Amino acid sequence: MVPSRQILTPEDLARFKESDICKELMDFINALNDSTIGIKTKDEIEDSSVIQKLLGFLENVQMTNKDIKPLDTKSRFGNPAYRDFYKKCQEMIPVWLADIVPADNMEEVSKYVQESFGNGRRIDYGTGHELNFIAFLLCLFKLDIVKKTDFRALVIHVFYKYIEAMRGLQMSYWLEPAGSHGVWGLDDYHFLPFLFGAGQLRTHKYLRPKSIHNPEILDEFSKDYMYFECVRFVNSIKTGSIRWHSPMIDDISGAKSWEKVNIGLIKMFEAEVIGKLPIMQHFMFGSILSFAGGSMSGELAKEAEHEDHDGCAHPHIYAFGQEFPDCCGIKVPSAIAAAQAARENSASGDSRKTFARPIPFD
Repeated sequence: MVPSRQILTPEDLARFKESDICKELMDFINALNDSTIGIKTKDEIEDSSVIQKLLGFLENVQMTNKDIKPLDTKSRFGNPAYRDFYKKCQEMIPVWLADIVPADNMEEVSKYVQESFGNGRRIDYGTGHELNFIAFLLCLFKLDIVKKTDFRALVIHVFYKYIEAMRGLQMSYWLEPAGSHGVWGLDDYHFLPFLFGAGQLRTHKYLRPKSIHNPEILDEFSKDYMYFECVRFVNSIKTGSIRWHSPMIDDISGAKSWEKVNIGLIKMFEAEVIGKLPIMQHFMFGSILSFAGGSMSGELAKEAEHEDHDGCAHPHIYAFGQEFPDCCGIKVPSAIAAAQAARENSASGDSRKTFARPIPFD
């Protein structure tokens, strides 16, 4: 069964938020989070055979990224070579997952995997795509392929490897932040590595949320904790103070404990990702992750996947009376592209171009 969209209106979203599958998603994320508490990224964690296979799958994704070189477009917007990467993955995902996912479930599960790499037409990525990777892992759990005993390795090894793979795509193809704000995430793309990273730090005796303002601590502990690595990465691609380019991360650093940060991020994820129509109108449901409370019929949902509206990868579905949706609004240039352009101009000695034209949070 090919998953399809079911959430069309705010009423659909409200029904989804009260549904069993929404509770399953949040319970799964909470369980993954609990498995990381007090655990360092470098800690020795035993990988089961399925974890090893998932890591091998992500290595194949990374190798495909390396094989398909970005085009020299002189643009800060998404690189067209990403579409070749996307198509290649679309072809190979069933092959790469053949020894993990049963053939009867492959069509459904592979759709979540494909969506987790971003949008092939818009060349963008955001927390909705990140959520699809969690949906993929939840499918594996519901199919009894992944066990509860795998949860710690699923986050520390598999999910972190996925984030590494996505950073590679963002750096290679300059993926644009999804939507016109780009910013249901704490950085331009991600939310969950901050959430799980705060979980890792919940029991730390000395490091505090305000420690993110100390460059030496970020350098020393970024290999041990996802949260510090995420902040280090943001600092590496954006200029100026974190108080300016990432005010939400700065605000969070004022919390008294990592426990408050972790619990707050879980609530924030539920409200700002799971609870937002511009994100969840793109989320798909099938027989494994099932939701039948939407106002779109099965046939219409399938048709919607193949329609094209003004060059977007989907029809604009939204409640009557709403303003035109901004879910795929103005293109937002990549801050990674801006940082790379600045480095290249600086290295060439062209002082006139060293400071590239500013973009939001550039």
